[in-house]
Amino acid sequence: MINFLKGDVVGINSDYILVDVNGIGFQINVSRPQDFTYGNDLIYTYFQVKEDGFSLYGFKTKQEQDLFNELISVSGIGPKTACAILGATTPNNLITAIELGNVAFLKKLPTIGPKAASQIILDLKGRLVHDDKNNSSAKKSEVYSDVYDALRQFGFKVTEIDSVINKITNIEQKETKTIIKECLQMLRK
Repeated sequence: MINFLKGDVVGINSDYILVDVNGIGFQINVSRPQDFTYGNDLIYTYFQVKEDGFSLYGFKTKQEQDLFNELISVSGIGPKTACAILGATTPNNLITAIELGNVAFLKKLPTIGPKAASQIILDLKGRLVHDDKNNSSAKKSEVYSDVYDALRQFGFKVTEIDSVINKITNIEQKETKTIIKECLQMLRK
């Protein structure tokens, strides 16, 4: 298995990056190409072997790689689906949704229906760990679902909501409606 590659990112496309490792060019499928920059980088990977070929999936952080591996262990979730899921939300928000059993959140992710959402929760609840550096507090887990649903009703996309919720400071000291107002202010800029 190829666990990581260290090399120069020489190409960034809509769903993959090109990495030069000592003169060998690797095409690596990624969920968030915008997270990568040209130049020297460490990319965590998953190497998939199929009858019709090989594929490499890449991740910016070890947490994303670990979460990807957990997702593909769920019946019916393959690497492409897991990559799409990770591209639609942040790892911490996905873990929060799984731990809270938030089927509604999971159903809004690409290619995930009610059965797949329930299966993800059944298989992964209690097995995942938040990255404490990026997780403000336990209260964030409690209010996230309400804030997310309110902002979705205003027509905002999952990625837009995730980006602003992660910018809210002192979330544990604020009421849900205050957090929604702050998110709306940031989203309307």
